[in-house]
Amino acid sequence: MVDPLADVIALLRPRAVYSKVISGAGAWAVRYPAFGQPSFCTMMEGDCVLAVDGQRPLTLQAGDFVLMPSTPGFTLRGPEPAVPVHMDPARTAGQQQQGELRHGRRKGPPEMRMLGGYFQFQSLDAALLVSLLPTLLHVRGVDRLPVLVQLVRDESLAERAGRHLVLARLVELLLIEALRGAANEAAPPGLLRGLADERVAVALRRLHGAPERAWTVPALAKEAALSRSTFFERFTRALGVPPMEYLLTWRMALAKDLLDQGGLPIGAVAERVGYGSASTFSTAFSRHVGQPPSRYALTRAASRSP
Repeated sequence: MVDPLADVIALLRPRAVYSKVISGAGAWAVRYPAFGQPSFCTMMEGDCVLAVDGQRPLTLQAGDFVLMPSTPGFTLRGPEPAVPVHMDPARTAGQQQQGELRHGRRKGPPEMRMLGGYFQFQSLDAALLVSLLPTLLHVRGVDRLPVLVQLVRDESLAERAGRHLVLARLVELLLIEALRGAANEAAPPGLLRGLADERVAVALRRLHGAPERAWTVPALAKEAALSRSTFFERFTRALGVPPMEYLLTWRMALAKDLLDQGGLPIGAVAERVGYGSASTFSTAFSRHVGQPPSRYALTRAASRSP
């Protein structure tokens, strides 16, 4: 059975970049500006408070996992009040991954330790795909997540054969495990909330499984065993966009990925993403992307040339 969540993660093509142990003691607070790249952390011991811009502050405890697919500005602090120290993500990422990044009191044992890091999405359509995911995921009680994070760190520090491939697969697993752990009807509008609705999830799986089909709202409603009006309202409430807009977004993401890979004529790409002719596809692609698919393909081919 087709898995829309796995489809989106595979198309994002995550790549591990950086991870580090972070600790704190006493009164401490740090402020990070919006970073844009996906970031994660797992709490190893103690607790701290995470305040993400536009979100309610969270108290993180040992075993908690946090994922931010497109990291906004945030403040991290200990239980005691403190004036935040402003941090530069680029400078922090340039430091060695070995050792710990210590906040607050330097002497004595840490009161909080976490393993944090960030990675990159290699997809050119990352912003579009990330918009389907929540701003902040906080998962508690999923034992496999800390294990996966530790495996990511171990592999990123080692210089073993196949390192980059292993890291890519580990980060994919980490993302899927975190996202499916947060998939419920209380999630904000987006893919996770859509997958938590069993009727909407059926339509999503059919749509992802056959993007080349000439889908209509009545056809998707029939797959979901709902009336047209009920399906339209339920899908839009869960995903945050109407069914046909979601379908267009997914088709264009697939088309850009196919064009980026090269090797297929425009007509073949059009057929794979549900368009009956190259001209109809070119019109839709130009309207959505801002340039015709032929020019997009040439630009991508030129960027890959040495």
